[in-house]
Amino acid sequence: MSKNDPRLHRKERIRKRLSGTTERPRLAVYKSLRHIYAQVVDDSTGRTLAFASSLSKELKGKLEGKKSDDAKAVGTLIAQKAKAAKVELVVFDRSGFPYHGRIAAVAEAAREAGLKF
Repeated sequence: MSKNDPRLHRKERIRKRLSGTTERPRLAVYKSLRHIYAQVVDDSTGRTLAFASSLSKELKGKLEGKKSDDAKAVGTLIAQKAKAAKVELVVFDRSGFPYHGRIAAVAEAAREAGLKF
């Protein structure tokens, strides 16, 4: 059993009852040790509507310092891209991670930038 297995079990349990629709797509967030990724997914059609990460070219060279600051920048960027794709309402999917730290920073920054959860 690896350290990641309990998180994956939580992720499966959450995804049983959480799904993105055309009216309300899913904002999925994943974090690795160095980077953070966010995407807006319409599960009914299986399409990604918007994507942002700490590796995005819009943020290239601007990210230095704390990882939580990078997460805030990613949250703001994903909200801007989602609004460009005409998405206002989303369902937040934390992918089994605790709603704390970088995951919460992405969510709060996306809310401040205009996404509604």
